[in-house]
Amino acid sequence: MESLHKLLMNRRSIRKYTNQPLTSEQVKTILEAALMAPAGKRKNPWQFVVVEDKETLSQLAKAKEHGANPIEGASLAVVVVCDPYLSDTWIEDGSIASILMQLACEDLGLGSCWIQMRNRYTADGRSAEEIVRTLLGIPPHLQVLSIISIGHKAEEKKPIDTDQLQWEKVHVGQWREDINEG
Repeated sequence: MESLHKLLMNRRSIRKYTNQPLTSEQVKTILEAALMAPAGKRKNPWQFVVVEDKETLSQLAKAKEHGANPIEGASLAVVVVCDPYLSDTWIEDGSIASILMQLACEDLGLGSCWIQMRNRYTADGRSAEEIVRTLLGIPPHLQVLSIISIGHKAEEKKPIDTDQLQWEKVHVGQWREDINEG
């Protein structure tokens, strides 16, 4: 296991994957990370639909106009679904579960990419959420937040350069405009 700081530096959005399948142990580790995610009042409004079928992955990749292509080449996609009636923090809770899966992937040496579905549409204006909901049989009261595409990396990206961090966006004690002025 790497240090958290190193994981954060190395976790990049990977959009190209090899054809190598994931092991059941890798999948279990990724899903455990999601299930251990903190949630407001421990309501756990998230649920996860795990997709490995290539035809279904291909259909999911067409659920919105831009940015879903990585799903088609992935070995696995995890659809993050939340119940907005269970908790008013469902977006935050589902987002935390999503990023924890991505950190678990990086720790395992795998690549992942967050594919936003909430409030996204196809070129002809159809809701990406509704397309995913229909394709996977997700009940209508649940919201489709994201899809995390996962696979063995077929591309390498440089770690985040900490010299390029935007420290001007950090305000200590109170908001200070003069910090941003140079």
